[in-house]
Formats: sequence, structure tokens, C-alpha cells
Amino acid sequence: MIPRYSRPEMVAIWSPETRFRIWFEIEAHACDAMAELGVIPRANAEAVWRAKDASFDVARIDEIEAVTKHDVIAFLTHLGEIVGADEARFVHQGMTSSDVLDTCLAVQLARAADLLMKGLDRVCEALRARAQEHKLTPRIGRSHGIHAEPTTMGLTFARFYAEMDRNRDRLARAREEIATGAISGAVGTFANIDPAVEEHVCRMLGLKPEPISTQVIPRDRHAMFFATLGVIASGIENVATEIRHMQRTEVLEAEEYFSPGQKGSSAMPHKRNPVLTENLTGLARLVRSAVTPALENVALWHERDISHSSVERAIGPDATVTLDFALHRLAGVVERLVVYPERMQANMDRFRGLVMSQRVLLALTQAGVSREDAYRLVQRNAMKVWEQGADFKTELLADPEVTAALPPEEIEEKFDLGYHLKHVDTIFARVFGDG
Repeated sequence: MIPRYSRPEMVAIWSPETRFRIWFEIEAHACDAMAELGVIPRANAEAVWRAKDASFDVARIDEIEAVTKHDVIAFLTHLGEIVGADEARFVHQGMTSSDVLDTCLAVQLARAADLLMKGLDRVCEALRARAQEHKLTPRIGRSHGIHAEPTTMGLTFARFYAEMDRNRDRLARAREEIATGAISGAVGTFANIDPAVEEHVCRMLGLKPEPISTQVIPRDRHAMFFATLGVIASGIENVATEIRHMQRTEVLEAEEYFSPGQKGSSAMPHKRNPVLTENLTGLARLVRSAVTPALENVALWHERDISHSSVERAIGPDATVTLDFALHRLAGVVERLVVYPERMQANMDRFRGLVMSQRVLLALTQAGVSREDAYRLVQRNAMKVWEQGADFKTELLADPEVTAALPPEEIEEKFDLGYHLKHVDTIFARVFGDG
């Protein structure tokens, strides 16, 4: 997590100040619930809440932790300094550190998911708008990097929209799964704290009680969350890779917006490089690097160990901050992407009708020619285009075996571009639901 690839809204979720504020709310809500149950005096719970406007001194907590070697104890000691030792003596009653740490992490990840959802919404809106704009802008489709058959730029944007829309659904499910809290005490048996305390704390923090915790919340939840972030990152890279391909000099069907005064190369003044989408490819790798450690965190010793802790302190902020930045960068790229319809048409025409080969193949079979012979006839003429720069339709019209099966007017009809676009409306209706 570095400032270059960070947005302040997401960084704030992971700041020490935010973390200690959430810890305070967990402890204060727990005191309220215990006072309601008659476990601690109401006056002591109220005394804790009087610290709600206090600014927790991060440096002081760090100073205490340097001695205690325990972050939660350091925080509780500092809270006692603010509230008063006697007033704070019931804080953390029957709780264990993981009750605070895990519940806080759930709050942070849920808040992070909400911000990521906004980023996905922006990406989806940008893709939808560009899809509608270029719904019928012809473009050559490619397989294996080789010209295949005509498609449209709108369909390219639409398929990326559909992928990101699925990612939004995945993130919503991941948020729901991660948003569980645990205030169940040592080894999760509620021996020294009533389950009603957990229910109250979770309700106040917008979480659901973990059905069964040990001394920690089960890490399969976290694994699913970070795996979802990895899938979203791969979706970002999918879009970025296509844009990078389109910006290649030999293709140049679209390119990132190049702002006035921008420089592409320190050595070559002519360069306009796809730096943003290349950056997104790298950021996607960083986000995905959190997935395997999260999966490995699932297996812990007995009721708990802390092998997961150091991992989560790193991947929690790093993955969410990086993905948040990447989503907004991608949205900006799509919003300002410069599209070149004339170049798309020129690329499609480069091999002089060759991309209509399947229509001719099918027409020959429908005219009674065996598929093997039809393939041979079409390929024979197609190779002249590849090797000699010939015109595909001209070669077909000059081939007596082809014209014996297909009259010239039928051959001409097979080169109608509109044939390939006739179901674009159907696909858009399926993707966007609005035609």
C-alpha cells in the first residue's frame, strides 16, 4: 500500500485511528450489553461512553505496546488512562483479544467492500455508456490474435460490462459472508460472557453473530472474500489487456486519452504508450497475490493460532486499497478512451473480404456440396488472399467450381456486413435488459 496507488477514502478505513475507534465501539457496546444483563454497573458502562469523543493517542498506544508486546492490552491500558482506572475496570469483561480483532476486521472489510462496490458501479456505468455509444460500430473479432469474423465495439464493451456486473454480485455475496462478528471469549464457548453481548455488539456494528467461532472467526470466510477480490482483479486485467492490444501501433483501434503535456517516453518523443492499462495489469497481480495466503490461513491449530494475523495485517489494507485504486483508474480509462471507428473498418478490410469465409462455406454446403469439398474450395481461394494479397470475393467469382454451386448474386450477398450484426439488439437486451 503506497500513496501512488491509494485513494484516501480507502486508506482511512485501515488507519490506526479508525482501528482504535472501532475497538472502542466494540468494547463500549459490550459494556452496554453487560450492564443491561446486570453483569457490570450501568455507571461504569456510561463512563466508558464518555470517551467516545476522545482522540486516541496512537503514539501513546505504541509506547505502551513496546512494553506489553500486546496491541489490545496497550489499547485497553490507554482507554483506562482516558476513562479512569476504576471506571474502566469492567472493560473487556469475559472477552479475549480475538473478539476485538476479528470483529474489527469484519467491520473494516465490510466498509472496504462498500467502497469497492462504488468503484465497480462506476466501472459498470462507464462500460454501459460506451457500449451504447458503439453498439453498431463494426470491428473485426479475433481468435488467437487472428482476424475471425465481424463483431462490434459495443459488444466488446458489453461483454466487459457483463463480467463486471457478475463481479459486483460476487462482491455483494463476499461482503455478506465476511460481515460476522464474534464476542465469544476464550476458545469460543461463551463461558465468561453471555451470547447476548455478542448479539448486541454485532447488531450495533451492522454485523451478524458468527454461528460458531473458536477463539477466532473461521478463516474460510476471509479466504472467500480475498478470492473474490482476486477474480475482480482478473476482470480488470481482462479489460486492460484488450485496450492494450487495441492501442498497438499495428492495430490502433482505440487508445488511452493522451493529455496535453503528457510525455510517452524519455527517449522517443513520438511515443503514446498504454501506461494506465499496463499499470492496471500490474496492480491486478498485486491483488491476486493476496489470494493464496488467504487460502492458507484457513487451516489453524486447534481453537486458534496467530499464523493468520501477520498475513491479514498486510493483505487486508494492501488488497482492498490497491483494488479500489485500480477500479477507479479503469473507470477513468474507459470513460476517456479514444475510439477510432475508421481504423476498425480499415483493419477489417485489410484482407479484402477474407473474414466472410464461413458464410461462403455454409452456402456451399446448403447448395449440395459436401463439407469437405466446400472447405477445400473456400480455403483454396482464401489462401490466395493470405499469400498473394488477392481479393477474396473476386477469386470466388472466378472459381468455376464455386460458381457451379453458387450464382454470382449469392456470392455477392455473402459479403453483407449487416448479416453479422443482426442479433446485436438481442445480445444487448440480454446484457442490459433494455435493448
